[in-house]
Amino acid sequence: MEAVRLCALWLPGLALICPGTGAGPAEPAAAAAVCSDFSLKSCEECLKNVSCLWCNTNNTCMDYPVRSVLPSSCPLSDARWGVCWMNFEAFIIAIAVIAGLILLSIAVCCCYCCYCRRRSRRPDEDEERLARDQEERRMQSLQRKHERKMKHDEIRKKYGLLQDSDHPYSRFENE
Repeated sequence: MEAVRLCALWLPGLALICPGTGAGPAEPAAAAAVCSDFSLKSCEECLKNVSCLWCNTNNTCMDYPVRSVLPSSCPLSDARWGVCWMNFEAFIIAIAVIAGLILLSIAVCCCYCCYCRRRSRRPDEDEERLARDQEERRMQSLQRKHERKMKHDEIRKKYGLLQDSDHPYSRFENE
């Protein structure tokens, strides 16, 4: 019984998605005769046929207007299609809410993916900044090393410890 109810909930949606899935041109005439036969009976009997629409105002069973989607001969709050416990107005609102939630979730997923992609690019910028800082520190270190070497050379020169750079082997010649 539960499976029948679930099918009854999905059948109206399927008919909205693909309304032209009839067997041929002879079906609407046969369905019209069948739907009108269930007038003044019960909603459940009328809605056993998916192509029928039940109107609570005058207890009539009529063909579902496939061309116009919304039934014009019966107010939406009194029209029943697919299941008797939910009016057509609530059905349309439910479908709109579900479609809105799906669109909203797709938009949120897209925004989240774009945010993650943008965030994954940030480490590249951070790595580049770190590489620049490292290069700057290396250059400062080389500059300090050069300054120390110059000071040490001045001290060596002052005390005569600086070797002549023109004759690197002069020390060996004196011995």
